[in-house]
Amino acid sequence: MSAQVAQWSTFLGRAAATVQDAQVQPLIGNPRVPLAQLVDFLQQIAGTTPAMATQPPPAQQLGIQQRNFLQLLADNRRLKLLPEIAAQFEVLRAQAERIADVEVISARELSGEQTTSLQAALERRLRLAVRLHTQVDPALVGGAIVRYGDFVVDGSLRGRIERLGAAMAGA
Repeated sequence: MSAQVAQWSTFLGRAAATVQDAQVQPLIGNPRVPLAQLVDFLQQIAGTTPAMATQPPPAQQLGIQQRNFLQLLADNRRLKLLPEIAAQFEVLRAQAERIADVEVISARELSGEQTTSLQAALERRLRLAVRLHTQVDPALVGGAIVRYGDFVVDGSLRGRIERLGAAMAGA
């Protein structure tokens, strides 16, 4: 993907983190805080500053676009939506880059060999490059749960016990 997509990703992530900050939240929607000042503040923290003469023209243009985006959100009282916007941008970016962010929750820490093997199997199954995000949940007792969007494989011992209990209750 282009460098601009990566820059927008960084910008949106920073802007989202900024509006979620406990010290910044009271400023958003406060009628005593001028929107232009709020947009300037977010622009300084999250992105490039278009006024900097030392930046090359593409960076200046990107800074202007980012400022216009923030201004549009501010004018429409939507700055609080930046975390959701950033998350959706990352989903669309991953789709464009053909990368699957897969969540793996296991009962124990996966070894390097297990991680490599699982990643290869998922790449064959999904036909996408896979980026694994692993978590440990001892409550699973054994096995793992694999999630990618609507694709869920529950291979945990806890899941098997729950399915067995449901089958016995229905019998």
